[in-house]
Amino acid sequence: MTQKHESEKLVPQLLQNIDPREIADPSMRQTIEILLNFIEELNSKVKRLEEENQKLQDEINRLKGEDGKPDIKANKTKGFKKDHSSEKERKAPKEHTKSSKNVNITIDRKEILPYPKSELPPDAEFKGYEEVIVQDILLKTDNVLFLKPKYYSPSEGKTYLAPLPAGYDGEFGPGVKALVLSLYYGANMTQGKLLEFLEDIGISMSAGYLSNLLIKKTEDFEIELNEVYIEGLARAPVQ
Repeated sequence: MTQKHESEKLVPQLLQNIDPREIADPSMRQTIEILLNFIEELNSKVKRLEEENQKLQDEINRLKGEDGKPDIKANKTKGFKKDHSSEKERKAPKEHTKSSKNVNITIDRKEILPYPKSELPPDAEFKGYEEVIVQDILLKTDNVLFLKPKYYSPSEGKTYLAPLPAGYDGEFGPGVKALVLSLYYGANMTQGKLLEFLEDIGISMSAGYLSNLLIKKTEDFEIELNEVYIEGLARAPVQ
């Protein structure tokens, strides 16, 4: 039982140490990436099934009159509170100041809501507006059909074609690429789930392009990482 428990801990550590970017063969690298994603999905399903099985077992034990798995709460006490010197201090209520949760919210647009005047009494007076902030997010496509001017010079035998705007290369714009990289590296979303997510919002991307975007085109990130590393060393008093 102990060996099984240790192996269950060891497997996730080994998977985290595997970096497909270190594999030189592109086809082998993509295969390893797919297998790792598949293992990750299976591991999540196993954990979910184990939790559901434990809940069912606890419910069976409860119906039999037995005790289920104890629900042990974590001790959140960070330290001892200081002793009060008097009964008055112990019973004195603490002042509670509530900070506004909207301080750090950026307003993207304002909308004045109409009130049907037919439902107002004749003597109703306008007293200004009451502000209500509602947070929301828009996930929609921004597919652009670029018309690139093309010129041909007979004397030079050369064709001149207008380039795409900065950040646009291939079939996808900078917004899609930034979102994919954020979800993959920041939210640990697998490539399979990324493809499903993109398809749901109307973006058609092949598995091969997604793999290349995440694994191959990392030169700019490596340059930025090295610049941050060098700048950090320069600012640190001890290296």
